[in-house]
Amino acid sequence: MMKKVSLFLLLFPIITIAQNKKKSTGKSPASNVEAKLASSNASKGYSINGTIEGYPDGTVVDLLNGNNRMPETTTKLINGKFLLNGKVEAPDFKLITFDKSQSYILLFLDNSDITISAKKDELNKAIVTGSKTQDDFMVYSRITTPFEPMFQQGAVIDKEAAKQCIYQLINFVENNKSSFISPLAIYRINQLNSDVDMIEELYSKLSEEVKVSPIGSYIAQQINDSKKDPLGRVIPDFEQADVNGTKVNIKSFRGQYVLIDFWASWCGPCRGENPNVVNAFNKYKDKGFTVLGISLDKTKDPWIEAISHDGLTWTHVSDLRGWSNAVAQQFGIQSIPQNFLVDPSGVVIGKNLRGAALEAKLESIFKK
Repeated sequence: MMKKVSLFLLLFPIITIAQNKKKSTGKSPASNVEAKLASSNASKGYSINGTIEGYPDGTVVDLLNGNNRMPETTTKLINGKFLLNGKVEAPDFKLITFDKSQSYILLFLDNSDITISAKKDELNKAIVTGSKTQDDFMVYSRITTPFEPMFQQGAVIDKEAAKQCIYQLINFVENNKSSFISPLAIYRINQLNSDVDMIEELYSKLSEEVKVSPIGSYIAQQINDSKKDPLGRVIPDFEQADVNGTKVNIKSFRGQYVLIDFWASWCGPCRGENPNVVNAFNKYKDKGFTVLGISLDKTKDPWIEAISHDGLTWTHVSDLRGWSNAVAQQFGIQSIPQNFLVDPSGVVIGKNLRGAALEAKLESIFKK
């Protein structure tokens, strides 16, 4: 069962993309678009009419939030049928479960009249009709499924396959600028090729409603973060205490490639990314590569426990001030996980490299 959950998190990055700092903001063009989007959606919600074989009458049917797996609406089967009604402010991942089981029907839900037909033992083969967003998601899935191994933990990147995947995803975005699935395609492109200029160009072509969707907003945040510390500059000096209270200065890492990794024990996306960082560290630690973890925790015990549990055997620092961490403030960190790859002379040569992108970058460095 753990394998199913992990695969779900890997396949659907809105679940694992980032933990964002909560903050209040004034009115902006983006917020105006959000308001209009919410207003338009308020007039029409979704209706899900489902037929499923294999469950008895009275079986509980839950529509779960894809981010936290909490029920949003619930009903029961009657004569093998169910009806779920509600509304979403923007299309997003949802799960439909039966009898509180771990199996589910995955749905990228929008405010449409949707029909679902499925069988108990084949929920992954459910037929979903009536939703343009779900249709787009299925097209996106047909593109990415053959390349899915490249997105797994510790994957070895096939450069030619990566080029094919990126090419097809770019075409998808170009042809679906008003689709809420396009930011998901951009996210996958960024995993394989962390070219900020390419990502920004693709993002700029999206409709305004799509730009402020959950995944679209994350892409925008990544673009903004990338502009704060352009590649090619020497990393600014900073110092913070490690787990034993000893001060650690970034300059002490000169002569090595170092991944400066902003994370926290309470950050689910960070913990989900940690296995990738561990794999990279173990593979290249004897070749001049290391990691410096900077935690946005507020208390020491959970921080230390997470380090031990996840096997993070590199240097860790924190001032235990949460989002107010001095180094995080220095770098304008508004979401985690985030990272900077620094070369032996202290120059930033990569940003927000995760999974396959981190592996590809390190391979290009150490194969020389």
